This record gives sequence, C-alpha cells and structure tokens, in this order.
Amino acid sequence: MKIVIDGFGGDNAPDEVLKGAARAVKELGIEVAVTGDEEILKKRMEELKISPEGIELVHAAGGVISVEDNPRAILKEKADTSMGVAFRYLADGKADAVISAGSTAAIVLGGTMICKRIKGVKRAALVPPMPAKGGAKYCVLDGGANIEVRPEMLQQFAIMGSLFMQKTMGVANPRVGLLNIGTEEEKGRELEQQTLALLRKTPNINFVGFVEARDVPLGAVDVLITDGFTGNVYLKACEGMGALVKDALKNIFFANLLTKIGALCVKKQLGVFMKQMDYKTIGGSPLLGTAKPVFKAHGSSDAVAFFGAFRQAKMFVENNAIEEMTAAIAQLKIEQEEA
Repeated sequence: MKIVIDGFGGDNAPDEVLKGAARAVKELGIEVAVTGDEEILKKRMEELKISPEGIELVHAAGGVISVEDNPRAILKEKADTSMGVAFRYLADGKADAVISAGSTAAIVLGGTMICKRIKGVKRAALVPPMPAKGGAKYCVLDGGANIEVRPEMLQQFAIMGSLFMQKTMGVANPRVGLLNIGTEEEKGRELEQQTLALLRKTPNINFVGFVEARDVPLGAVDVLITDGFTGNVYLKACEGMGALVKDALKNIFFANLLTKIGALCVKKQLGVFMKQMDYKTIGGSPLLGTAKPVFKAHGSSDAVAFFGAFRQAKMFVENNAIEEMTAAIAQLKIEQEEA
C-alpha cells in the first residue's frame, strides 16, 4: 500500500510530515510518497537523519497553496503545488490514499474535482472523529465542507458516516442521530424535519432520532448528522471546552503542594484523559463521498498526528470503505426509484 502526503501542508511542514512518514513506513509497513520541492525535502531528510527507504519524493515546483488563495486555484493556477501534485498522484492511480494538512477548502475542491465523487453522491463531507464518554469515539458529518445542504445530502451523510464508523472505527452497529435543539419531533427547522422523515426510511442505518448537542459527548450517538455550518460551530465549541477543561485541571492540580501530591496519585488516570482529548491520537478526518480516500490532517499536526493520519488512512483502505459506500449509495438510489 502506498499513501501520498502533501509535504508542505500544515504549520509544521515539511519536518513533521517527514518524521510522521518515516514512522509510518517503519511501523505500518506501507510506502509513502511525499510531494513538494524535492531539493528541500532531500536536505531536510538528511539533516533529520531520516532514511529514504520506503519514501518516494515527488517534485512539485509550484510551492504551496495557502488559506488565502482561492481554493479553485488548485485545479489550474496552483495545480503544480505540493497539494495539487498529491491529488493528481492519487487520481492517476499511483497511490491508495492522500493526506494533507493544508487549506480545508482546497482539499475539498481537490478531493471532489480531481479525485471525483462516488457516483450518486451529491456532496462530500468532512468527518472529524471526536472523543466521547468512556473512551469512545463518535464522528460529525458535516464538519465544515458544506455550509448549505438539502435533506437528501444529509441522508447520504448518514449512510457514509455509519459505514465509516463500522469500517474504520470498529463500531458494529453505529447509532445515527440528527442534531437539533431538542429531541421532540416538532422541534427544528424545515431542514431537520424533512431529514428526519428521510432518515426514518433509510435502510441499513441505526437511526435513533433527534439528539441535543449536550448529550453527544456523553455517548448518545456514534454518528452525528448536521449541516456544515452548524457542525463546524459545534466542533469548535467542543474544542474550546476541551481546552478549558485541560487548563482548569492544570490550575487545580498545580495550585499548591497538597494538590500536586494529589496529582501524583491520579497521574495515570489524568494521562488517559489527556490522551483521549488529544486530536493527535486520531490524526485526520476523511472527506467522505470522494471516489478515492482523501484525509484532512489538522493544520498544526506534528509527527505524532501525521502518523495517526497514516494509520487511519491505512485502515480505511484495508477495509474497502470506498467500495462499501459506493454500493450503499447505489442501493439507496435503486430503492428510491422503486419507491
């Protein structure tokens, strides 16, 4: 298996990208292609003492596509950037998946326009896995790729998200919930009401109805469905609350000598909690709906986070997630036509 990564995407590129790639080659048994300025990449590998074994450098002469650039530029003007070359490397069948920590908007455009969408999929969605009570994980669709959606798009998100949790996260029968301001059936906008009716009729998903935001981290669902605007606001609110909790715990346990002694007593448990809250342990969010595996890594990813993205991409490919989603979307279309 070969995975291509945008060598200059993210705040800590290319060093952390290269270190994450080297670890992935060694521990996951995969090959990695790194795109970018080949001379710079070679020099950094030499200085970091990274072995070239299992790592292919793919030259990209166009620099980097930044968050300030028009994301559509990846299709033409910025096609020879490190990200543009990575997407074309995947589209040409030279790799099994692509990873980038660069511009989210450009990744969405590259994934859907260069690698194309699964036949029948109306929109691709970002699917960030999130920590839940008891060490569990749940995913959010959409995490920010589509600000405006229609009910049938959310229906497809539910199908793909359910399969993602099964194939990549190991959840046997994922519970799918629709985010709303209340669990009562009469609540919500027209979007939620129409989507509710669709999801109740959707085959092969375990739909549990409306769910409130406060219940999601407590384990209410495994797949949370909503539009990209609401989903992105929800995610950032969760990130902020997570940072607040970490800071509060630090202040509590380092307030004085007694609390420091208390911290030593619960050091192991605190470590488990902190690891659960750390995005680096997951590494990346897949862009579901694309015809080839596309993963978005966090912009501030370090080598640990990039390794996590490689690991998740490998599982995604090994479990034939794209094929499963393609079949499920095709079956949905057949049943809709028959109805």
